[in-house]
Formats: sequence, structure tokens, C-alpha cells
Amino acid sequence: MRGLVLDFGGVLAGPGTDAAALGGILAEVRRRGVRTAILSNDPGGPAAAPLRDLGRGRLVDEVVLSADVGTAKPDPRSYLAVARRLGLEPSACVFVDDLRVNVDGAVATGMVGVHHADAAEVVAELTVLFGLDEPSQAGAARRDEDERDAGR
Repeated sequence: MRGLVLDFGGVLAGPGTDAAALGGILAEVRRRGVRTAILSNDPGGPAAAPLRDLGRGRLVDEVVLSADVGTAKPDPRSYLAVARRLGLEPSACVFVDDLRVNVDGAVATGMVGVHHADAAEVVAELTVLFGLDEPSQAGAARRDEDERDAGR
């Protein structure tokens, strides 16, 4: 797999997520040359600036909002647009979302779909799909740092 596309709300942020572990996965796959993106149904505008700021290499390579492409998930054009932005065929991408209907939409375009129902399961699945050794070493180290900082 040469691309990893994630939803933001419900995957990278919000209840039931593990931003540190998924951030570790993102960092490791990017280090290995995998192209990464956030695909969100965010309507854009000034309030989307913090989400857009996660792109350009800060967390991911690209941030694609429904406002940018004129269509929202699960419309196939959303997934095709993000694959194009990454310079990849959909079949080279893994897509992660907390809504099954959005995962099904990605699969219909040829992407590998991962339904985010449990953060640990998603980390384990991405570890296998991308051939990573330890699923959460980077995330665990970051969590340990955060806990130490919070205790000060």
C-alpha cells in the first residue's frame, strides 16, 4: 500500500480515538514513503484553518475537505479526488473512517477500507497492512511523554 487516508473526527480526534498511536503510525508510514491524507466532510471556511494546517507535512501530506472537491463522503468522487491529490490509484490506498457507509464508499472505488470502531484494532490492522513491526511504539512513547508533562 502506498497511501493512507484517514477521516479526522472519530478517527484522529474525539471519543474512542487514540491520536498518539495513530500519529505514530502516520509518522512511521510517512518515513517509509507512504503518502498520507485527511479526507473530511468539513464544509471549509475560516473555521477549517486548524484542520488544513495538519497538511503540508505537519501530520499528513494533504488535507482534502468536501468544500474543496464539491462533494462529500460517501460519494465516490471524494475518494477519487484524494487519491488524485496523493498521485495514487485508489487501489494503492487504505482508507480509515468511523462510519461504515464511508468505508463502504471507499471500498467501492477500489481502496482498502478499515472501519474505526476500536482504536487498538485499527492500529493493529494498519500495522499489518503497512508491514510495521510494533504498532504503537511511537504512540506509546508520545503518550508516556504527555503523561510525564501532565504530572509536572
